[in-house]
Amino acid sequence: MLRRSLSSLRGFRAGFAGLAAVLLAALPAAPAVADDDGFTMKDSRITESSGLAASRQHPGVYWTHNDSDDGAFLYAVDSETGETVATVTMTGVGTPRDVEAISMGPDNKLYVGDIGDNLGGTWAYVWIYELPEPKELKDQTIKATQYVVKYEDGARDAEALMVHPKTGRVYIADKNEAGGSLYEGPADLSASGTNVFRKVASVPDLEVTDGAFSPDGKQLALRAYFGGILYDWNGGKIKKVERLSVPLQRQGESVTFETDGSKIMYGSEGSGSSVVARDVPGGSGSGGSGSSSSGGNDSGTTEADADGTSSTFKVGALAVAGAVVVVWGFKRVLRRPS
Repeated sequence: MLRRSLSSLRGFRAGFAGLAAVLLAALPAAPAVADDDGFTMKDSRITESSGLAASRQHPGVYWTHNDSDDGAFLYAVDSETGETVATVTMTGVGTPRDVEAISMGPDNKLYVGDIGDNLGGTWAYVWIYELPEPKELKDQTIKATQYVVKYEDGARDAEALMVHPKTGRVYIADKNEAGGSLYEGPADLSASGTNVFRKVASVPDLEVTDGAFSPDGKQLALRAYFGGILYDWNGGKIKKVERLSVPLQRQGESVTFETDGSKIMYGSEGSGSSVVARDVPGGSGSGGSGSSSSGGNDSGTTEADADGTSSTFKVGALAVAGAVVVVWGFKRVLRRPS
């Protein structure tokens, strides 16, 4: 019953993505936005890119993976060509269940979040995989360390995993229609026991689909399908800076900073999906703290309203509101006991 429900939901999500694409295509043309330094993934195997992490060892390369139960595979994509330049097969992790996020930690360690739970609390625990980023980009098999994760207040769906670039501490933001929470892992993850993640902050304005720290660790970006928020990290006591200029995408599921901190990269699920680059608010070249500059629009982004929400975001949200309501209702039906 559970497998059938998951299969139905995934199929419905794909249908929703298609419906969203149709609705977005019908929108009036928005003012032009300079989306320089983006790229399109050309690998036919990458159909549900759900996480994104910029490599420090290999400039211009981004790590991604498919959603759901595609397998223990990671793909290194060259942003110059959009081609996959290496495929990593993880061993020592069992069978992945719902891989939703990837993040680069200190010492060039990759952290992969098998943290999805489409039925909102079915899994008693989820997993994080840690592995060294390969020094040579080629197809290879790498042994990963698997960590068992639980939340202090019970199981939940999550799609955002972030590793602080200075401390190496792992954070998860859960996905909730009413706004989620930010959870902090132990200072050191244990491979032999259960790692309990504890709530440290509320994220009231977003149904979070991914997140990323700036390279200097001073800011945290969280995104949803049709919006995002940039926070000052503030030692873990997050403080909202402003809303992000998130592009309208087929199914916006991933985000990462460029390694120099000047741009935020936004990715989407779907075959041949594009990654869009947008300037970090405030124009900080190092990803440090900074409020949005006054005056003209940065890189041609749409004009923001008083609350910082762009007009493009509002139009997009209205256009897909009906589809979102249908998805919300469908998920509630699936969650009812049979």
